Amino acid sequence: MGIFLSRFRVDLLLLLVAASWGSTYLIAKDLVAPGKVLALLSVRMLLAAGVMAAVVGLRRKSLTRAELIAGIPIGVLLAAVFGFETFGILHTSATNAGLIISLTIVFTPILESMLSRRALPAKFFVAAVIAVLGVILLAGNGTFDSPSAGDLLVLAAAGLRAAHVVSMHKLTGGKSMDSLHLTTVQLSTCAILFTAGTFLYGESVPHYISDLSLGQGIMFLYLVLVCTVFAFFVQIWAVRRTSPSRVSLLLGTEPVWAAVIGVSIARDQLGILGYCGIALILIGTSWGRSVEQRHRQGARQRGSEQFQISTDDYV
Repeated sequence: MGIFLSRFRVDLLLLLVAASWGSTYLIAKDLVAPGKVLALLSVRMLLAAGVMAAVVGLRRKSLTRAELIAGIPIGVLLAAVFGFETFGILHTSATNAGLIISLTIVFTPILESMLSRRALPAKFFVAAVIAVLGVILLAGNGTFDSPSAGDLLVLAAAGLRAAHVVSMHKLTGGKSMDSLHLTTVQLSTCAILFTAGTFLYGESVPHYISDLSLGQGIMFLYLVLVCTVFAFFVQIWAVRRTSPSRVSLLLGTEPVWAAVIGVSIARDQLGILGYCGIALILIGTSWGRSVEQRHRQGARQRGSEQFQISTDDYV
């Protein structure tokens, strides 16, 4: 029962992260514009890293060398995800971006199985494909524009997001590291990279901040506190307690939440194909979680049996 509740808590928090990311589509319409991408990302990461640093400071627990060594490269990957995705969205349609970024659902298990040299069951990939097909239907009644430079940037972001999740698991999973510290290092790395970038491209940080209205400022705080600080703390906390493939599948429900928020708040219209897409995403992610969970439990059991056999032989 305790194991079930622990898994349920991890899954629920990941779904909340997916919901928060789904809400960013409405916010991005007001906050993102050509020439402002790096300034927006810089301010977002500076505020997020500042909040995390304050929390870490109150705990009076020092960062370890291992946390820095693991957190910095993961932070570089995270910065690349944000950069490619945000620039890509500016140069492609929402339909294409929503479909392409969802390919993380497929990229993650492929990358994970390649690095671990342990194949996932074929059923898992079937479940992932079902989820992606759902996104195709949800992202504009099955339409897909011709590929553009923006599409390629978002495709790169999808691959980098998969690499980010797998790297977090590889570098931090099963190790004695503080999730708050790891999140702080990641966000601080992003803040440094994006702030340095503003000196080379687009608006400066002070100019960007001065142009924000009160409403945009409130949306920006939500983007920082909920969609960044909360989201990435939960992600790194969860990936150390489950598999990258499971994390990717649960976060793959992001388009569903984006659609729900769009219909309920922005009064977007969703046709029958869109609702079918939501159903396929939920079926694919739920089935994939179940398959992955059984596969991991079987792997643990086989490992335990092999250990017992080797111990018996030794005795």
